[in-house]
Amino acid sequence: MEALAERLSQLDAQVEGAIRVVMFYDTLMRRRVDLPALARASAGLAECVAGIRLHGTGQSIRMSPDGREAPAPRHPVSATTPITLDEEEIGTVWLERPGPPVPLDDVLLDRLAIAAAAVVERYGPARTTMADPALVELVISADSDEAARARALRLLGFAADLPVHVVAVRSPLPLDQVGRLLCPTRPVKAAPLADVGVILATTVDRARVPAGVRAGIGAAESPDRSWREARTALRFTTARRPVVHHDALGALALLAQLPRNAARDNADVAAIARIAGNPADLETLDAYCAAGSLRRAADLLHLHHSSVARRLEQIGKTLAIDLTEPAGLLRAALALTAWRLLSD
Repeated sequence: MEALAERLSQLDAQVEGAIRVVMFYDTLMRRRVDLPALARASAGLAECVAGIRLHGTGQSIRMSPDGREAPAPRHPVSATTPITLDEEEIGTVWLERPGPPVPLDDVLLDRLAIAAAAVVERYGPARTTMADPALVELVISADSDEAARARALRLLGFAADLPVHVVAVRSPLPLDQVGRLLCPTRPVKAAPLADVGVILATTVDRARVPAGVRAGIGAAESPDRSWREARTALRFTTARRPVVHHDALGALALLAQLPRNAARDNADVAAIARIAGNPADLETLDAYCAAGSLRRAADLLHLHHSSVARRLEQIGKTLAIDLTEPAGLLRAALALTAWRLLSD
């Protein structure tokens, strides 16, 4: 009887301790703490180093019982528990306790994992603009199912009711800097993907695209469609027109669907390729196509209109196109655009 009584008293003590741990984390969640505060409080409760790591971003937090970041090297992990959100493992939590785990470590880690998942769902994995390329690819890929896309957006910090524009950029500036300029006050994430930068933004301020950056902007519909539109719009950007919204292309977007061989074999496009070796001629034709008139082209080029007229006359002979006629101007503009798309 004495042995049974002793076991029951120990059981009561463990149950009471578990209830206290649950209440401790309930209080933290009501206070809406972030991940560093959660790790700090957990380390204090466990009286050893506590850690949180998110798979999607690689973000890793280790806190000591004194409330400071835990120093390296890391102690051996004594116990670990996965963080799950919508039945998907998104990270892990652990304790670095010298010696074996203590009886309430599993309860503490279970509650820490639940609290960490709640923080991720509420705030997103990070307050930074740069994001994990794998998550961004899940958002914009045509092969992603809608459930996976929704989870990735939530992990990136986008609420379900927020619109998401996709912007494709080529930039000499850091992507996070460009992202913050395009969308300074609302959620925005950026990541490099293959040969282009991807920015996911709730709103896009075209006027804030910095000099030297080229940007193609998709509509705020399905992110995978918006990505295709953004990539297409980026192909139409030029030094004179560095920002292109897909909606503004209209029927011109059809040029991007032309087979490359068909475009390359077209006589007008081949003629553009011949004059491309002369930058002055190419710039003159570009200005004329953009301006639509001789005098406005001269203003763009900062040249006298008679000088521009002589250049255009020679260019017209090379192209075998009468550039003074509206139909000729249209042919030249389409050929110039198709030639540029070939080089993308």
